[in-house]
Amino acid sequence: MSVIALAGCSGAPGVTTSALALLLTWPIEPGRRMILAECDPDGGAVLHGLLQGTLGDRYGLRNLSVASRKGELVEAFWRQLIDLSGDEGTREAPGDRLLLPGVTDPAQTAGLGPAWESLADVFVGIGAQPVNAHDVLIDLGRSGAFGPSAVLAQRADAVIVVVRNTLRCLQAAQARVEALEERVGNIGLLMIDEGPYPAGEVQRVLRVPVVAKLPYAPKEAKVLSDGAEQPRQFTKTALMKAARTSSALIAQRVALRRARLAPRYAGPAGGQVAHAR
Repeated sequence: MSVIALAGCSGAPGVTTSALALLLTWPIEPGRRMILAECDPDGGAVLHGLLQGTLGDRYGLRNLSVASRKGELVEAFWRQLIDLSGDEGTREAPGDRLLLPGVTDPAQTAGLGPAWESLADVFVGIGAQPVNAHDVLIDLGRSGAFGPSAVLAQRADAVIVVVRNTLRCLQAAQARVEALEERVGNIGLLMIDEGPYPAGEVQRVLRVPVVAKLPYAPKEAKVLSDGAEQPRQFTKTALMKAARTSSALIAQRVALRRARLAPRYAGPAGGQVAHAR
């Protein structure tokens, strides 16, 4: 029952790669599914990265702008999802791990203006369903937590900022994290352990908690970011093991927050958005 927005800052911290690692390792409860939505207004990377252009541009966020204007966004949303279940050798049901690819050209974002609010409604609604519910990860990239798409961060259960513990990235992240904490609150950090600064120092500088960590592993990361050939037993690499732990920690953080704010999340039985499949 969670909607988690991942945001970044300048310096290419690795938001999309981290989001994919979390998607593929998320602890899925029985009767639930996981969706990663690429909502980076600067353009998505998965269609031509991990998926190597094999699906063309038939799927993705750009196809929802017309549907939104026609009031058909919910139905169109389910048709745009790509099933990534089992890509990492897992034994799971089809449709457990789903991807909504992002726009392939930043110019396509202009047509999505009115759709962001409706998309936020969809994400919140499908997370509240009593059956066939979905957890949602939103990849906002470096700029999506601000501007028209900021509603996705505002409506999320938690916003996780991906940072590298290098001086350059921490300096770039300071203003971004401060602004998000002021506007949204409940900000946490996913730290990519590339630099010399420990988690405690990163927390002190940015004044929000490091919720989880991923190792700096360029070779393994390229499997997710660029569709590079998987090494043997990819799921057992340090990156994917840490992603499993990070997924569990982030899910736990959101569950605890929802428990504290339980009355706020109470709503009509059945949720807001019907499952369309």
